[in-house]
Amino acid sequence: MSLTKPKEITVRGIILGVLITLIFTAAQVYLGLKVGLTFATSIPAAVISMALLSAFKSATIQENNIVQTIASAAGTLASVIFVLPGLLMIGWWANVPFWPTFGACAIGGVLGVMYTVPLRRALVSQSTLPYPEGVAAAEVLKVGTSSRSGAAEGKAGLSAVIWGSLASALFAAFAAAKLMAGEVAIYFRAGQGATGIGASSSLALIGAGHLMGITVGIAMLAGLAIAWGILVPLMTSMNPMPALSAADHALGVWSREVRIIGAGAIGAAAIATLAGLAKPVIGGLRSAMAAARHAKTEGAVIERAEQDIPIFIVGLVTLIAMAPAGWLLASFLQDGVLAGLSVPLVAVGVGFILVAGIFAAAVCGYMAGLIGSSNSPVSGIAILTILGASLCVGMVGRHVMGPEVAHALIAFALFVTTVVLAVAVIGNDNLQDLKTGQLVGATPWKQQVALLIGVAAGSAVVPPVLELLNGAYGFAGAPNVNAISSTPLAAPQATLISTLAKGVIGGDLPWNLIGYGALIGLILVVINFVLKKASHDKYSLPPLGVGLAIYLPSAVTAPVVVGAFGGWFYERAVSKRTWGEPAKRMGVLIMSGFIVGESLFNVALAGLIVSTGTGEPLAIANGLSEGQTMIVATLLGAGLVIALYRWAATNARRVHV
Repeated sequence: MSLTKPKEITVRGIILGVLITLIFTAAQVYLGLKVGLTFATSIPAAVISMALLSAFKSATIQENNIVQTIASAAGTLASVIFVLPGLLMIGWWANVPFWPTFGACAIGGVLGVMYTVPLRRALVSQSTLPYPEGVAAAEVLKVGTSSRSGAAEGKAGLSAVIWGSLASALFAAFAAAKLMAGEVAIYFRAGQGATGIGASSSLALIGAGHLMGITVGIAMLAGLAIAWGILVPLMTSMNPMPALSAADHALGVWSREVRIIGAGAIGAAAIATLAGLAKPVIGGLRSAMAAARHAKTEGAVIERAEQDIPIFIVGLVTLIAMAPAGWLLASFLQDGVLAGLSVPLVAVGVGFILVAGIFAAAVCGYMAGLIGSSNSPVSGIAILTILGASLCVGMVGRHVMGPEVAHALIAFALFVTTVVLAVAVIGNDNLQDLKTGQLVGATPWKQQVALLIGVAAGSAVVPPVLELLNGAYGFAGAPNVNAISSTPLAAPQATLISTLAKGVIGGDLPWNLIGYGALIGLILVVINFVLKKASHDKYSLPPLGVGLAIYLPSAVTAPVVVGAFGGWFYERAVSKRTWGEPAKRMGVLIMSGFIVGESLFNVALAGLIVSTGTGEPLAIANGLSEGQTMIVATLLGAGLVIALYRWAATNARRVHV
């Protein structure tokens, strides 16, 4: 910190950051397609960087910060898969083309950085926003580089990520080999109706729950109770089907009706959440512009720790980026039924990316400061964006509307939304990283350049991983699916977004179910407001978390709830110890390893499926019954989680001084 110009951007740091980005992006793409959730990669990237760069005496905390900044792009840019698979689901694409996908991610990512550069002073350096994940990443960097015990913790942290990864990969391999059940589930009759619950055998989901925390875990538990304890039994009783099994009856009604109610709840909660942020976001923008004017009129030399990419370059890059954005949209429409409307559609698309992108980046950036990147309601931004894009492009093509035109307009709206979502999530990430940088004495413009490098690396890896998974598993409901495996990926967020686009442009949304869901969402907003007010912000029930648990399959949300409660019990158990904080950090790294290991194993398994042409290449014939495989999954999963929590506590005690 005493150095006026510390070593920051280095060749070794860039190479390490890009390698971590490639690995984590692949993991994030799989996790997002399976469960509709992603995780923040800054902290595990920082730990890996510190452990590896500690071999160099010249390594600095700022250099480690640049590595985590590059790698953090993986945790955010992968969120484009919340929209992109919709183009496969509606049958517009049969395969994932590299250049259009790369272009949408890269252009959106570059704009996300540019749009948030003017916001840094107002929302980071002159703001009281807590930035929970940015502060946590800075603390990890400070601890890991400030002392011998910190260096020891850095090495132990790398071991935690590795052991967590190996454990979850082994667990996933047992499921792939059919030596244990892929899902532990029970369904039963409830009078004339039916209900039940399922939980995927996934340590990655346990890890995701731990990282999300107890507040989100309780919200998801409430969503499970509403969906499977109230709505499914009620709606199956209203439509009895005695010929079907309890599982088929319950799951059928959930997928056709309850899920749509969940979508309405998410939409209402998202709009209410974003409306509450309007005033502080507008205030932040005004403050940013005032700071820029002040700096210009004062003409003072700007300190290194306050140097952004010059605003002239920001404006120039933004304008230049509109040219490839327009070309990308025009090439998407080329030779199709909308070729005659390409000029007005491209104009509307570019204008929407420019305006909606600025709004999305500002809102997401503010939310990153308020509640962190992982908890930021990106789903809400995606819902509002697809609704806006669908209305805009639908108005352009309204006079020539027909089945083929509607199909093409839906695809175009999804593609435009992909670009805007990339803007939003990278804007979210940029401000979070800049907070970390502020706390460790980094140079803002160097971080902004580093994030652009991460955007390029992440954009290059998203298309091939997405196509590999498409070839191996395919996506639920895709008409052109020619996947080898018989178990397609659910891609729940993309399903929701494409359903909304079809409903708005085609005019066939089940508005009654959406309305019921919106009512539930508004009630949840009121409950959350009252709870926060009564407890002076100590307790909350995030309505988006509740809505998401109604919308997502219980197989996804139940393990997340278990992970959230497991993490809460673990952190309570170690919190009163002198080595409690290192133990908590070690637990976070093991859970990050859970996500990385299982996700990478399944990406590798996808490669094996494609190369062998076999849907279940690792399956081993055995005489275990379904019930026995569920018992094996439960016992093995619980054993691994408990053993690694104990390992984390033991090693935290060992490295603590």
